[in-house]
Amino acid sequence: MLSPRRILRLLVLLIQSEWRGVAPSPTDEGALRSGHGEHGEPGHQEQHKDSYSTFASEFLESKYLSDDGYPFPTAPPVDPFAKIKVSDCGVTKGCIRYGKPGCDAETCDYFLSYRRIGTDVEYEMSADTDGWVAVGFSSDKKMGGDDVMGCVHDDNGRVRIHHFYNVGQWAKEIKRNPARDEEGIFENNRVTCRFKRPLYVPREETLVDLHLSWYYLFAWGPAIQGSITRHDIDSPPVSDHMISIYKYEDIFMPATAYQTFNSPLCLLLIVALTFYLLMGTP
Repeated sequence: MLSPRRILRLLVLLIQSEWRGVAPSPTDEGALRSGHGEHGEPGHQEQHKDSYSTFASEFLESKYLSDDGYPFPTAPPVDPFAKIKVSDCGVTKGCIRYGKPGCDAETCDYFLSYRRIGTDVEYEMSADTDGWVAVGFSSDKKMGGDDVMGCVHDDNGRVRIHHFYNVGQWAKEIKRNPARDEEGIFENNRVTCRFKRPLYVPREETLVDLHLSWYYLFAWGPAIQGSITRHDIDSPPVSDHMISIYKYEDIFMPATAYQTFNSPLCLLLIVALTFYLLMGTP
């Protein structure tokens, strides 16, 4: 079966051959002579024929034809990914930062923001990884039975938004994906994304209603051929209280390396050591 492109090419060749093979009528000869100069140079008719042939050839070879031979418009330029504004945290959106004190969306180990837009909730996520970054909505701070949204960096350099459901310690991808208006970028060894999902959804096991409060589970890790693997740290951070999308907080959670002197046991040891040094040995 001939493709549309081949059919179009045959039609053009047929028209060109008929143009060359038809003898001009006396009227046509007069018109042609009137279009020639004193020495018989080609007039307007010859130029028209040549220009038509050139146009037909160029059209067939045009980059504006698809592989199937159909013309298509030039794709509009892709807008660059707008950077996440941390100055809005706690004001017009809620933010959770995990990492070094004072970090932002480009320097935290993990960053998440959320805000209401009409009947949707917009999420922004970023993590120091070349694989994936995700947020889970849990009722008990534990992994298992959780609705999860993840942004995955694939082998083609694209960042796609996926929907998962935690079955025990395993994240199962769900075909029904509530995400829309998806954006994603992999830059400076970071996966960053932005998407919306509906505030209210029909009751379903794998989807939660975001108008309710949930514990947020934060995770990130490597990916192989666009599929997520185990998260980078054994005990991923979890929000210490339930997060409400109606309350814009700016929460900082120090990474493990900055938690050393915050644990009760370390503080007790420091007090004991200080008391021992002040009192002296017996």
